Amino acid sequence: MSRRSAGAAHLVRAAPVFAALGDETRLALVARLCADGRQSIARLTSGSAVTRQAITKHLGVLADAGVVRDLWRGRERIWDLDTRRLDEARRCLEVISQRWDEALARLKEVVEG
Repeated sequence: MSRRSAGAAHLVRAAPVFAALGDETRLALVARLCADGRQSIARLTSGSAVTRQAITKHLGVLADAGVVRDLWRGRERIWDLDTRRLDEARRCLEVISQRWDEALARLKEVVEG
């Protein structure tokens, strides 16, 4: 597999993560889970103008993208980050950044050369 097609495969796998994080509410949920650790729906909705039902739907989208996972503690559903998919998305962004740096370096050579 060429470097370009390997990068394209990385993008395809990371696309659901970027799509899920593209929503302001979902990004805020991820930020809260990152800052405060595992939380219940009750904690995630406290102090928010977003309903419990809406938060649950947003968490479902994040779970489908592999960004969060739910754990049962007794009768309570607890939500936690699953950093594996986030790490994969970060690596994807690093590849894109590296390619941009290489392209800019080539452009600089052409302009200055």
